[in-house]
Amino acid sequence: MAGSPTPQFLAPLEDLRQRIQDAERTGGPAGRSEVARLRGLLEDEARRVTASLTPWQQCQLARHPDRPYCLDYVRGLFTDWVEVHGDRAYGDDPAIIAGFARLDGESVAVVGHQKGRDTRERLYRNFGQPRPEGYRKALRVMRMAEKFGRPIISLVDTQGAYPGIDAEERGQAEAIAFNLREMAALKVPIVVVVTGEGGSGGALAIAIGDEILMLEHAVYSVISPEGCAAILWKDQTQVQLAASALRLTARDLLQLGVIDAIVPEPLGGAQMDPNLAIRTVGGAVRKALVELRRVKRDDLPRRRFAKFRAMGQFVER
Repeated sequence: MAGSPTPQFLAPLEDLRQRIQDAERTGGPAGRSEVARLRGLLEDEARRVTASLTPWQQCQLARHPDRPYCLDYVRGLFTDWVEVHGDRAYGDDPAIIAGFARLDGESVAVVGHQKGRDTRERLYRNFGQPRPEGYRKALRVMRMAEKFGRPIISLVDTQGAYPGIDAEERGQAEAIAFNLREMAALKVPIVVVVTGEGGSGGALAIAIGDEILMLEHAVYSVISPEGCAAILWKDQTQVQLAASALRLTARDLLQLGVIDAIVPEPLGGAQMDPNLAIRTVGGAVRKALVELRRVKRDDLPRRRFAKFRAMGQFVER
């Protein structure tokens, strides 16, 4: 898949993956033996690389272009997918995917950010950065889900909302704020999965949920490390310091009570085995839905409100 340059710390893994593919094409006993040997090396190297990732390296891993995106999860987990387009106010936004499908035979609504794989698709999807019509489309689908009693599954992966003039002119801030309010009051279960980047209000606008899950190497933050470094230090070389200060890793956010559970990734990251990553996310979503079905519909908004109100509290010692 076409993508941005591989981060330096992942280069050994990418090299071994390529050598395994070459050995698989060779075939025969010698080829199979070489594949087995290289897979052993790959497993050891992946374990070494991921054992001591810095927060900035976690960001780079979360942005890896071979990680599964929203439509990959749709194809891998759901059946009878019907996508909904447009917000019935301005237009459609390809950066947001929204529609209905079945999960194990149960009707659900699915919303999520969609990044592009190659240059053409990235431009079409606006690099996964939604405009106001994208958030309004997502809310349109979520309201329909509430009307028909369908759970909502939200897949978060965006650098942030699009900051362009046209988005501001069409009410970007209002669209995000409106989604926050409306999602808080929906009387259906909402399961949120941060699959890659959870960037600022661009992520939060579809991330007000009853159960917040986060992939092991995903990140979730009020601002990107680059944006933080530019504002605080006016120096892009401070991104590593900014990433550490933001406490944006899954482990940090679980400790802070921002998320409810960490979804493990294949060794080395979701890009190493996308199909396994998709299946693991599916298992976590199913487990969350089982728990949420036990909650009365009228109790969901109250529990959700209390959940988010409790975030950010601290005790002075």
